[in-house]
Amino acid sequence: MPLGVSAQQATVLGRVLNQQREPLEQATVGLQGAAIGTQTNRLGEFILQLPSQRPVVLVVRYLGYKELQQTFTLHAGESRTVELILEADPQQLQTVDVRGKKEEDTREQVSVTELDPRDIRNLPSAYGDFNKILVTLPGVSSNNELSSTYSVRGGNYDENLVYVNNIEIYRPFLISAAQQEGLSFVNPDLVENISFSSGGWQPKYGDKLSSVLNIQYKQPKTFAASVTGGLTGGSVHLESASENKRVSYLLGVRHKNGQYILQGLQTDGNYQPTFTDAQAYVSFDVSKGEPSGTTTIGILSSYAKNNFMVEPESQVTTFGTQQAPLRLSIAFDGKETMEYSTFQTGVNVSHRFTASYLAQLILSGVQSREREFRDVEAGYRLCDVSTAGNNFGECLQERGIGSEFNHARNALLAQMLTAELRNTLQLSQRSHVQFGAKLGIENITDELREYSFMDSADFVNQKNFLTSDLELNSLRYSGYVQHTFELDSLKTLTYGVRATYWDFNGELNISPRVQYSFITRKNPNLSFKAALGVYYQPPFYRELRNFKGEINQELKAQRSIHAIVGSDYLFEAWGRDFKLTTEAYYKAMTNVIPYDLDNVRLRYYARNNAKAYAAGFDVRVNGEFIPGAESWLSLGVLTTKENVRGDSIAVFDAQGEVVGRKEQGYIRRPTDQLLNFGVFFQDHLPDNPTVRMYLNFVYGSGLPFGPPSQPDYRNAFDGKSYKRVDIGFSKVIIVESDLVERKKIGLESLWIGLEILNLIDAKNRVSYNYVNDIDGVTYAVPNYLTGRRLNLRFVAKF
Repeated sequence: MPLGVSAQQATVLGRVLNQQREPLEQATVGLQGAAIGTQTNRLGEFILQLPSQRPVVLVVRYLGYKELQQTFTLHAGESRTVELILEADPQQLQTVDVRGKKEEDTREQVSVTELDPRDIRNLPSAYGDFNKILVTLPGVSSNNELSSTYSVRGGNYDENLVYVNNIEIYRPFLISAAQQEGLSFVNPDLVENISFSSGGWQPKYGDKLSSVLNIQYKQPKTFAASVTGGLTGGSVHLESASENKRVSYLLGVRHKNGQYILQGLQTDGNYQPTFTDAQAYVSFDVSKGEPSGTTTIGILSSYAKNNFMVEPESQVTTFGTQQAPLRLSIAFDGKETMEYSTFQTGVNVSHRFTASYLAQLILSGVQSREREFRDVEAGYRLCDVSTAGNNFGECLQERGIGSEFNHARNALLAQMLTAELRNTLQLSQRSHVQFGAKLGIENITDELREYSFMDSADFVNQKNFLTSDLELNSLRYSGYVQHTFELDSLKTLTYGVRATYWDFNGELNISPRVQYSFITRKNPNLSFKAALGVYYQPPFYRELRNFKGEINQELKAQRSIHAIVGSDYLFEAWGRDFKLTTEAYYKAMTNVIPYDLDNVRLRYYARNNAKAYAAGFDVRVNGEFIPGAESWLSLGVLTTKENVRGDSIAVFDAQGEVVGRKEQGYIRRPTDQLLNFGVFFQDHLPDNPTVRMYLNFVYGSGLPFGPPSQPDYRNAFDGKSYKRVDIGFSKVIIVESDLVERKKIGLESLWIGLEILNLIDAKNRVSYNYVNDIDGVTYAVPNYLTGRRLNLRFVAKF
């Protein structure tokens, strides 16, 4: 007799499958004529306690399938294992609303993509980072496999909103290189739903310029757990719910050690990068005397501890052309240490006052403590390399020799508290209003102590000297209201306005936004959509601080007008469903704050002295190219440029003499990437779907670059393209036992995978070192990312 079963009861343990013997998740299993029921888990499994000693009728329902009834007569304490096969109901399938009201259908939303969390957990990548799936979407780019940052339609890394259970997530401030980054906030083991918007989003979402990533964590109904391990770290997750389903919890712990991956960098040294985080989400249903779900409380907490230490030793880089190669040899002394400690917690209280009115109160707090220590001396030697004879590959003559010293003692403490009220009012079946308000308190203290100098040919040049103590205390206010109205069964209109006010600079911004979509009457598989809106991004601390470590209190919010048109087309090929999404967009930006990009460090000019634009076209095809495995191909075409006031360049005459200066006009922005192509592809053996292959391919054309502190050459040169292919092979070992025995031993399945990272061993460039030779010529010496690496992973599910 199973533990906890009354002697007067019996137990049915079973699985609900379709005719292809695939599990049906969230199927309803209940007892006819009684308020006893449950739902199946992701494996189609259920456990139900029934009265004994009399006939009972078990009823199974699932949308699109015929209702199944089965009669049992069980003895007291008896357990029975059953397998229930549902038959598809063609009549039900014909009555499905073709307007796509299902949550995963985004035809009525502009620039929104829904992703399946199951695809992300098996994605081959350096650290199993959640954000790497985003890079395969159109309009999204990231030329750095070590970083969780990404650029959307020409925007930068600081222009992306991230929400988890409606709580806004922040990233660290001081990170300058991707290898210093810790784990991205989102834990893939805890994710239930993923929604990504690359532009034109609704007023209910906040105040950034480029994108919104909206994550919902699970609210489990049954116990489940997993243990993941590999050469770069591992994770553990637990989930469960109380017997009455009123309390549920999620817990996830991750640890990453990047030493194995960073050994593939061109700089040899002692790397000690360790990153650890723990997250918990607990949900309470406190609806006493009311229908279930009337009042709920969700608590999300996270603590992350990221430490990065490196003692660099040497670096050798050969560059130039095949006919005239050059070599830069560097010897290092010293070390660099980065420490981040971030704690974030949020509480979401939801109450449904009536069937048509839902209110949510969200309270959250963040504390981030960051420290940066650096004392690194680098002595370099630049020489010509022999291409012939017995001296092939050796230095022929020196072009330059020198040294550089970098010192930093920086510390930052950021504390933020927010309170937000969100409301949803259903006016009718076709009309609902959403409105809310938010208050945020920010306190940031920053101590900057850094300098660097270069000694070349007995000439010492101080590159920078920065010392300051900064403090920022401010209040932010925001609010929104929006109305969604279904004009008829095929047309949907959403319009609204958002407002923000920041007491630091006294600026009030109003953002009207509108979306419209319709499904064609003649072809219900074809839909069109459009969006037009104003988006402001009030400056945060990073934008306020200039190169001298000063805060510009007069800095205003950047503004962007989004104009988007697109279409979705559902079609069938090879007997399977596919979706083609196309969008064209234009973003006109004013009050732009220019910045320079080095690795993942953004250095803002802290002035609203530019205007810019971004225009492009995105295409995505997704569907089951292989039966039972969704894949997609994405293509993005982009141009983004800016016009910075006062960025004049020298004008030369025919003899090479400077005769004056002129404005540069529009030049390429640091994120101007013409082509972006992404592929996520899954496959499996035809007769054995437990053996699978996962392919992640990204191509991005070259980004512009230029030497620092030389405005005449800012973003003047074309970088090399970024090419990355990661492939993984896996085998799922399913525990072959009946359901009762599986519950006893606990282990459900074991996933074993082999990953080949950077399959083509591409030498991708992430940044440049700039050195001078004896003639005063400046050379841009590339810094490369990681080469080919093998990774072994396993996932044990319970």
